[in-house]
Amino acid sequence: MITETQIDRWLREDIGHHDVTNQVPGETTGRLVAKEPGTIAGIEAARSVFEHLGVDVLESADPGTRVDAGAVVLRVEGAARDVLRGERVAVNLAGHASGIATKTRAALERARVESDAVRVAATRKTTPGLRGLEKRAVVAGGGDTHRLDLSHMVMVKENHIAELGLEDAVAHFRDRVSFATKIEVEVETVADAPRAAEAGADVVLLDNMEPSEVETAISELEGDDGVLTEASGGVTLETVADYAATGVDVISMGALTHSAPSFDLSFRTGE
Repeated sequence: MITETQIDRWLREDIGHHDVTNQVPGETTGRLVAKEPGTIAGIEAARSVFEHLGVDVLESADPGTRVDAGAVVLRVEGAARDVLRGERVAVNLAGHASGIATKTRAALERARVESDAVRVAATRKTTPGLRGLEKRAVVAGGGDTHRLDLSHMVMVKENHIAELGLEDAVAHFRDRVSFATKIEVEVETVADAPRAAEAGADVVLLDNMEPSEVETAISELEGDDGVLTEASGGVTLETVADYAATGVDVISMGALTHSAPSFDLSFRTGE
């Protein structure tokens, strides 16, 4: 959840110690307008910024709403000084989140051409302090959040395997987790996929493999009922459909959060 402390920190960062720019008298209205088509997210954060400043929010778009250029996604009313002070922070948050939601929607739609069941997920490659905003934006775009933090699932990665060995790493963590916590094992070769499943992995992550390798690895796991497969590593909008066609259960894309362009929004005051 977005806290008052977070909002205050965002505003203090932008307003500074002596804000002359926004010393504007009177009351005004403001509207946040989409300048391109896409999927809206982050509006709850933008709302919170204005409400923190005592500005009334008159209307706002729901997360996940698809809009055309020219659509008003947020409308506010209040003291001109406070409306103007909230403007940049609100635009930056909503623009960043809507960019993620729009990219997620595009990835999901391309994947759905090949598979109705595949999930498109984010990763932990998020901006420190903004993970909640970014993960919610992925959901608004139709994607899956994956792990929200390290406590949600154990992921046995290459460094764990280097330190403990694949089978011993899985056993090590299995002894330490709740029955409700899944263990995912990252493998870099087709041959290691069945090894991971036999060791007790709930999810096998096929890392940095070509679609053809992913398809082969999935065929090697056909006898392991209940084991989910995930493809990850360098997946792009151009290749996500190729991975979906392999029959993989999950495609995770760090680019959804770390490389999504900001959605073009404009804030205008007055009628």
